Amino acid sequence: MSADAPRSDADVAVDAATAGPTEPSEPAPTTEPRAGWWDRVRGWPWWVHVLLVWAASRLFVAGAFVWTATVQEANVWTGANPSYQEFVGLFYDAGWYRQVAESGYPAELPRDEQGLVQQNPWAFFPLFPMLVRALMTLTGGTWVVLAPTVALLLSAAAVLVVHEAVRHGAPRAVAARPGLPLATVALVCAFPTAAVLQVAYTESAALLLVAASLLLLVRRRYGWAALVVVALGFTRAVALPMAAVVVVHAGVRWWRSRRGEDTFGRRDAAGLVGLAVAAGISGVAWPAICGWVTGVPDGYLQTQEAWRGVREVVPFSGWTYVPQFWFGEWGTPVMVAGFALTAAVLLVPAAWRLGPELHTWSAAYVVYILAVIEPGSSLARFLLLAFPLGAVTAGVVPRPAWARRLWFGAVLVLMLGLQVLWVRQMWQFNPQGDWPP
Repeated sequence: MSADAPRSDADVAVDAATAGPTEPSEPAPTTEPRAGWWDRVRGWPWWVHVLLVWAASRLFVAGAFVWTATVQEANVWTGANPSYQEFVGLFYDAGWYRQVAESGYPAELPRDEQGLVQQNPWAFFPLFPMLVRALMTLTGGTWVVLAPTVALLLSAAAVLVVHEAVRHGAPRAVAARPGLPLATVALVCAFPTAAVLQVAYTESAALLLVAASLLLLVRRRYGWAALVVVALGFTRAVALPMAAVVVVHAGVRWWRSRRGEDTFGRRDAAGLVGLAVAAGISGVAWPAICGWVTGVPDGYLQTQEAWRGVREVVPFSGWTYVPQFWFGEWGTPVMVAGFALTAAVLLVPAAWRLGPELHTWSAAYVVYILAVIEPGSSLARFLLLAFPLGAVTAGVVPRPAWARRLWFGAVLVLMLGLQVLWVRQMWQFNPQGDWPP
């Protein structure tokens, strides 16, 4: 048979039978290494990363509250060693919000023998307690269970929106410091007073609404932003600084349109005018309602005076006497140092890399709270709403990578330590007599 003759099926069968065993084929080598667990975690969606950071921080703070509750004595709110839910649902301002949820607001302002307005529920805005009251009616649950739970869930929504507000509102800063949105979330969650994000207070709701307002403004959803700003006006007295942000946003858009870098039509102008008006109205709506219901036009202002050391609300006046009360002869140097530090955080290059909306909010809000509140323990709690400063802090050292990680880690550890200290020193309180009034 010639070599070129076709082979029959029988010939093929004979060859197969006599060929002997064949070596198994080796798998083709892979060119990509197998991903490690950290690489897989990094591949998860951004919102999973945010919620993991949030959950870890809330568990950390819960541990601090439980630890502090073990040394809490009996008081006007609870017995000794209260449960976690009682500790975060009844103490301090939470008691006032509970009173609002269960009894509403008084039609007449309480006064002492001298005719001075006393502390009363009108100082506390209605959106959060009314939301909890609605859930109490629907579910039959109690304030102690529902109020801290609502605050906790609102804080989860808030950090998700904070992440997106930084991502959309600070593109230059994000480009300079990769991972900045998540780093901002971590620093917000670790902020020394961030424990109130799971307490029956309004910080969670306010943080959510502030971040949502800024995000919607940056994305030019002016109608939706107006609705959120109105809701903000019934949550905390912080809507007026948002009006300044709207004005700056409008000015930047107009200037860029003049340079051919943007468009700014009549519809945009009308939307921004409406948003600015909504912010202005929102800023005075609750005091106006208080005056209308009680028949005292400045009833809200008189109510706020009841919490101050001096019965007057004059912009920045508290800084003339409170620092001396706390620090004696060191009061003025401490005050100057605090102002200098605040100015530095607002003026460092990392701050200017923020978008105009986030930068303006930080500056306008800080100046606003310094003007309208009396310096005290609440000041640090109020600073939580200036969340873009977390992006500034994380972005101070953009490179090299090792320096950036070292800086961020050091700040994070310091903040977590101060958070435990704040819970232990500020939340544990053994009042005497009939405090609070």
